[in-house]
Amino acid sequence: MSSQPQPVPNPPGAEGAGTDALAGAQQLTDVITRLRRALRSSIRSEFPWEALPMAQVELLQTLAASPLRVGELAARQRLAPNTVSGLISKLLDAGLVDRQPDPGDRRTARIALTEAGHQQLRDWQSAHERRLAAALAGLSPVDREAVMRALPGLDLLARSLAGTDPTR
Repeated sequence: MSSQPQPVPNPPGAEGAGTDALAGAQQLTDVITRLRRALRSSIRSEFPWEALPMAQVELLQTLAASPLRVGELAARQRLAPNTVSGLISKLLDAGLVDRQPDPGDRRTARIALTEAGHQQLRDWQSAHERRLAAALAGLSPVDREAVMRALPGLDLLARSLAGTDPTR
């Protein structure tokens, strides 16, 4: 059975560029899903102890820039505040983040990475970079170059989806 995405019939009324965009979106969705799954499973083969769910890793990445309130984190991650509170609770228990007083509002706290949180994030990032570098090295030069040429467009796509595309 082929690992290539199978064509999906176009919805009624879809024509021309819209049809091409839909087919591209379907293929991109399939590739992104498989890439995320492969990265998640490959990191666990290098770090079998690695148990941080991706949502927690994404919170650590967001907090790496600066401490934030739970509501700010929720807005940035587009998650419900109670979901973020639950994730933060687990990160607090693991010693990866701590609560700091908010200098602008003593009634609230900001969540900040601890040194252990920074180290966990560095280890996670380094492990992923090594895995991706090894996988890229295994590609033909033409395929590796094609992947690298796609990065600016993928970055713009991510920004557009997040609503942060500076070209709009």
